[in-house]
Amino acid sequence: MPLQFPQLHDEDESKLIHNLTQYGLSKGLIMYPISYQEYQVNLAPLTLFPTPFPRSQFEKAKSLATAYSELYANVVSQHDWLINVIEALAPVDSSFTGMLYQSYLKAQKKGIVQPISLGIARSDYMYDTTTQQIKQVEFNTVSVSFAGLSRCVGQLHKFCNDNGLYTSNGDAYYDDSDLPVSDSSLGLARGLRDGVSCYEAHHTDGYTKTIVLFVIQPNERNAFDQRAIEYTLFDDFGIVSKRIDLARVTSEVVVDEISHRLYYEGREVSVVYYRSGYSPHDFEVKEAWDCRVLLETTLAIKCPSLLAQLSGAKKIQQLLTDESILAKFYDKQDKSELHSTFCKIYPLDDSARAAAAKKLAFECPENFVLKPQREGGGNNIYKEDIPGFLRSIPEEEWSGYILMELIHPPVQKNILLRDGQLAKDGIVSELGIYSSFLFNEYSGEMINAAYQGYLLRSKISSSNEGGVAAGYGCVDSIYLY
Repeated sequence: MPLQFPQLHDEDESKLIHNLTQYGLSKGLIMYPISYQEYQVNLAPLTLFPTPFPRSQFEKAKSLATAYSELYANVVSQHDWLINVIEALAPVDSSFTGMLYQSYLKAQKKGIVQPISLGIARSDYMYDTTTQQIKQVEFNTVSVSFAGLSRCVGQLHKFCNDNGLYTSNGDAYYDDSDLPVSDSSLGLARGLRDGVSCYEAHHTDGYTKTIVLFVIQPNERNAFDQRAIEYTLFDDFGIVSKRIDLARVTSEVVVDEISHRLYYEGREVSVVYYRSGYSPHDFEVKEAWDCRVLLETTLAIKCPSLLAQLSGAKKIQQLLTDESILAKFYDKQDKSELHSTFCKIYPLDDSARAAAAKKLAFECPENFVLKPQREGGGNNIYKEDIPGFLRSIPEEEWSGYILMELIHPPVQKNILLRDGQLAKDGIVSELGIYSSFLFNEYSGEMINAAYQGYLLRSKISSSNEGGVAAGYGCVDSIYLY
């Protein structure tokens, strides 16, 4: 059994919270509140203690980082299959997947000149108590967040442990070797560095220093998580980054019509890094779609390209659970390990398999979650809400959703701290594994792929959703057992 959580008297708990708060604020473990002035910040929601996670399953998740990178790079590089799937999906999710696909067609018609693509992805898992294995929740291909805050919260929990704040006698509570601190802010910076190096090696004279362009949301509440990557990129690799709102791109960048080089504030851009563009809300200003097409047709390496972003659709995740389809894109020795992380996921289209799934959705909805083609939290429909939701939309729109079997994670007696308030009702946790992969979208050549750190997010066990920025969860770190 894993070690029990520390049991603190009220005075020791207050002392711990005081130290957690001041350490977190001083180290950048912060977010903006919903309504804010630029000088006003809050401590990011977090747990008081690191949360137990099986060491063997943590190591398994890390070991599969490059396998998942190769799998999705292969899906993208085999354009015809991916495009056929997205083409069929586009009409039933016309406001987003359909618009992304139309943007790709516009970019293709205009001319896509950069074959190299950079993926910075996060594969999310829960530890399933019924199978005693990790099961994949989703594979995120765009704007993966909290790499900066993940490192901070790991350092925070280690500080509290090393300084005896988890015990009444001042001793360390955990063995130091059981508290892995994520290297994710450096990891994502390394991934971006790889893109910059590749671009400069092929498209500059060896002296020109290019920049990374962060494409962001206006009034970004999670700015400090992004800034941690930006500042690490500069401090460790000497690479400058600039930030621009997605909808302002066409009015503020310059593109050379002959070379297709992209410039911002007079500096050549080697990598366009999207920290936006994953939700219809990012495209409420119509010009944002024009901006996405414009950037796609420049010489800069995109992170991600439109095709790479589309490969993260939930429909693709569902199809890859079919072993015959998986074998088309990944047929290496560790394929069974990859497949073992898959949940049962069903389509809701007109196929024979979907007929059985529709029956399950109405007869035993408590075993499932219904997912649209969305990222960012707050989009899924859970359990008993599924039948009513499906009845509320036309049946021809059902194929825009997947039906996924629920994972059963352990409920842990950790304590959540949000806005100075404690929640002690128990938590469940989700492990995210970051990876970066630089590859040729046309030839399928993998230039570089690597594991780049981890994230643990936790939420109150009674909550279905888990997005931290969306207001459902908190950042956490791992105690390995």
